[in-house]
Amino acid sequence: MNDRKTQAGVRPARMKIRSAVLMMHGADAWSSELEDISATGVLVLRPDGFTGKAGDRFVLDMMIGDELNIHVEATVARVTPESIGFAYARIPESKEEPLWNLLGGYADSLESYRN
Repeated sequence: MNDRKTQAGVRPARMKIRSAVLMMHGADAWSSELEDISATGVLVLRPDGFTGKAGDRFVLDMMIGDELNIHVEATVARVTPESIGFAYARIPESKEEPLWNLLGGYADSLESYRN
């Protein structure tokens, strides 16, 4: 799933979403809110006191609506003062279909962006 090579200025399409996420790393945990989700990762609002850095592996528990809970392993790709970008490292097989169903047409779409 994360094997997709993107050209400069093109990335998997991101779907805007506002939903709760619990980020766990070892004994540390932070709750926050998703900003967007794509076929390769998620963007999360950076909570106060967040100490993760690029390369750290986290378990993300995303609560979407009242019935959908998507649990994945993800690596911190970037940290800014406002947000944290995670790249999926492992999606349990039982969560793949719910994730693709949530993404719908975004799962196979690309979009352009500027650095």
